[in-house]
Amino acid sequence: MQHAGHSGPAGKQDKHTDHQQQQGGHQAHHAAMIADYRRRFWFSLALTVPILALSPMIRSFLGLEDLLRFPGDALVLFLLATGVYFYGGWPFLRGLYDDLSRREPGMMTLIGLAITVAYGYSSAVVFGLEGEVFFWELATLIDVMLIGHWVEMRSVMGASGALEALVRLLPTEAHRLREDGSVEEVSASDLAVGDKILVKPGEKVPTDGVIAKGESSFDESMLTGESVPVYKDEGTQVIGGSVNGENSVTVEIRKTGRDTYLSQVIDMVQQAQSSRSRSQNLADRAGGWLTYIAISAGLLTLFTWLTFGADFEFSLERMVTVMVITCPHALGLAVPLVVAMSTSMGASNGLLIRNRAAFEQSRDLGAVVFDKTGTLTEGHFGVRETTAFGDWDETEVLRIAAALESQSEHPIARGVTDAATKKDLKLASVSHFHNLTGRGAEAEIEGRRVRVVSPGYAREEGFRVDEEVISRLSEGGNTVILLIVADEVAGAIALADVVRASSKAAVTRLKAMGIQCIMLTGDTEAVARSVAAELGLDDYFAGVLPDQKAAKIREVKQRGLRVAMVGDGVNDAPALVESDLGIAIGAGTDVAIESADVVLVKNDPEKVAAILALSRATYRKMLQNLGWATGYNVVAIPLAAGVAAGAGIILSPAIGAALMSVSTVIVAVNARLLKRTDILRSTA
Repeated sequence: MQHAGHSGPAGKQDKHTDHQQQQGGHQAHHAAMIADYRRRFWFSLALTVPILALSPMIRSFLGLEDLLRFPGDALVLFLLATGVYFYGGWPFLRGLYDDLSRREPGMMTLIGLAITVAYGYSSAVVFGLEGEVFFWELATLIDVMLIGHWVEMRSVMGASGALEALVRLLPTEAHRLREDGSVEEVSASDLAVGDKILVKPGEKVPTDGVIAKGESSFDESMLTGESVPVYKDEGTQVIGGSVNGENSVTVEIRKTGRDTYLSQVIDMVQQAQSSRSRSQNLADRAGGWLTYIAISAGLLTLFTWLTFGADFEFSLERMVTVMVITCPHALGLAVPLVVAMSTSMGASNGLLIRNRAAFEQSRDLGAVVFDKTGTLTEGHFGVRETTAFGDWDETEVLRIAAALESQSEHPIARGVTDAATKKDLKLASVSHFHNLTGRGAEAEIEGRRVRVVSPGYAREEGFRVDEEVISRLSEGGNTVILLIVADEVAGAIALADVVRASSKAAVTRLKAMGIQCIMLTGDTEAVARSVAAELGLDDYFAGVLPDQKAAKIREVKQRGLRVAMVGDGVNDAPALVESDLGIAIGAGTDVAIESADVVLVKNDPEKVAAILALSRATYRKMLQNLGWATGYNVVAIPLAAGVAAGAGIILSPAIGAALMSVSTVIVAVNARLLKRTDILRSTA
């Protein structure tokens, strides 16, 4: 993912500290707002005590009408309430102005109007209008609104904290190596491509690079969701933010600033969180309508009570309560908080969401189509079976074949040597190695002429080949090679593209979720049939050329299924775009795959199921929040309007504000509960 204006060392101003400063600034601004609400709350609460003591209604309720009466007490009450209205209520008055300036009435419009009506009417009573003041209602309403926003913003800050945690993964300092081998302490923002740094045990890697010297294991759990430390040696890539394990290593810097993996992850998460979806648009429209409903319901409540002969003070109080209790704040937060949580959870589990709308709709997927090579399989040969002839044993056949193949770079040769390495076989020394072009290779090993060749070559050279064994080993599209020692066929080795250990688990989980699993491959029918049978796939397409993959996706969609395509993001790009959800798997540190909706950092098919589990859990949380935010109003508005007044149930504006704030906090807390969803295990 390239960013204009950055080209290696010259772009030092574009280092990862940009993200730290940006996120740090956002967090500091959020913290400052929380502190501001806290200050205004304590100031207003301090003034509320004398306001309650001087309010005629409160004194009458307590039977203390004459205790605090003195000349000018109404004016003192007005001055105290004015302080609460202008200082404590300032955030809501400013919000009212901003809403009206944008011609987008919302939550602040309702609160601002409610406190202004209460303050204006009570002030007019102080200066001669017939009626009763309810400054105490105004003060307690503002107190509750302030503390509600204070608690709510703390909840919101916690809900989006996972992204800040990603930013904090990068260290601020590094040990840079000078040309003479000495070490200097520098700021991580001063590192440039080509620099070499020392990363000690327990330290975080400051930026992306390649190990130039040493070996160690690295904890990448916060970056990829990989719980087991990953062993890495010279020439292996390391990701900025990962934690070095047991040994010191020298790392050569390859990427800095916005080119690094972590910076791209943060960019993707921010874009996903800020992008809009149908769920968010629905919530926004509902919030806008709720604002108009609140204002209309408030005015209707006022006129209805006046029509039925109620006092103006009582009627006005009902109107203010309706407008306060109907504030659509909870509705406005219902979706964004869940989005912030789910995208951050995905990033910390190696699931990078690029297209949130496609991600949300993936809950309805009916089929997942996997590319075979490099997705369901490792993309390289592995030994499937070794057979020995005559007096030879299988271990010896593999040991000698691996010794010869260790001199070759052919993919089949690497598969044989890898198998011997896994069995800890000690390989013999090799001399006079020679390639037999298109046929195999030969050399001298332990004083004998040794050849590893194709069955066809053996037949041409007159060796007796057990055709029944060769036929059996070739089943499923396996590649078979023969080991010839001196003039004797010692054994046969069958190799095939290795199926990933996690592929079977992925298919099992997806089928448990009611999703069909299908494979696309350019390999022969025999190979495709073998892999499909081993994994328990529902269907497969064999012999498919890269330019035909998109057509196969359309064919599956014509079955009436929503389809996800899982591939490497390069030759699968048309199919990824054609699918309802394109998943690029095995992106490593190169996450700039424009054709995918979701990028998996690791080559782990099981995380495809994790994507769907997260999508479904996210959708459930959205529905829960939207259901609560709208359902609450269905009950709250009639109560605020006073429909239960005959039963003695009357809500004051302060109680209405408290209920509104509780509703908002419930939505925020419920969004945070998404973290309890184990997306790596859940099949719900």
